[in-house]
Amino acid sequence: MQRTPPLTEAVQKYAARQDELRAATDRWVAHVQGLLDEAGINYLTVSGRTKSVSSFAGKAVRQEDGKLLYDDPLTQITDQIGVRVITYVLSDVAAVADLLADTLTVLDDRDLGQETASEGRFGYSSRHLLVTPDPATATMATLEELGGQPASVQLRTVLQHAWAEFEHDIRYKGKIPEEFGPDLDRRFTLAAGLLDLADREFSMIRERLRAGVREPAGAAGERIDDRELATFLEARYTEAGWSRTDHYDWMAGLLQELGITSLDQLRGLITTIDDAAIAARMGYKYPPGAVRRLDDALLAVHGTRYADLSGNAHRRDALLARLEKLVGDDPDAT
Repeated sequence: MQRTPPLTEAVQKYAARQDELRAATDRWVAHVQGLLDEAGINYLTVSGRTKSVSSFAGKAVRQEDGKLLYDDPLTQITDQIGVRVITYVLSDVAAVADLLADTLTVLDDRDLGQETASEGRFGYSSRHLLVTPDPATATMATLEELGGQPASVQLRTVLQHAWAEFEHDIRYKGKIPEEFGPDLDRRFTLAAGLLDLADREFSMIRERLRAGVREPAGAAGERIDDRELATFLEARYTEAGWSRTDHYDWMAGLLQELGITSLDQLRGLITTIDDAAIAARMGYKYPPGAVRRLDDALLAVHGTRYADLSGNAHRRDALLARLEKLVGDDPDAT
């Protein structure tokens, strides 16, 4: 009986694992999104993709100097599971990378934008991390859920993403006449430089707004307006990052459950709180969003009552773990 060639066998095995890998991809996306939400870091989207069989096969046959690049493609091709996080500004890319390094084991970290810039060029910008659960800190449930399969996590701003997707479509899905090549290269480089400038201007806009924001007066009602809450928190936590838009609305609902329906009530509560002490106990290793800062303050004041709110049902265990850090050895610490 003729033996199946090793490369063909590897592709067949990979094809047989597609359903398993798709399920693992969904779990990785949910895990990364959960980490970002728990940290209060702002982001646009978190998505995932499982490497197709044809893409795996194409990568498995790659050669260099007449030799296959991968002796064991099932193990050595590490982007079988891909997760993509799109942020609004550059500083949030760094914050997400720091968070992943703090909560997962990072096997590889490449900032392709920095690599391009170090060559004096503009072009593809994206940060790629290869991550796996950290056995020292992950729960058994997380280890079992994510298994031993690493994930390739791609971090980009929305402008970097737009450039990369358009460039990919043009170069790989369109037929470019040879005589157009140099001109298109120049135009792509120009566009990349303009988007790099726009990314930096967006960051500057955010910093200016953060420095100049003032607390709104706010009218009493059945519920605090989420936009007024956003402005209030920006003024309160001037060093904090922006939070996701929907998180302000969600926080307004939690405040309503606590019976806080006006900014005056909220102002009266948090002015009694030692933010510096809470930050020291939480040991933030990345810039938490303003909603996360308020979240910790409310947890410090209300303890398990806050964790037991119906709006917190999906994350009660995480809040109780945070409460242990806030209280520490002294039940009166906060």
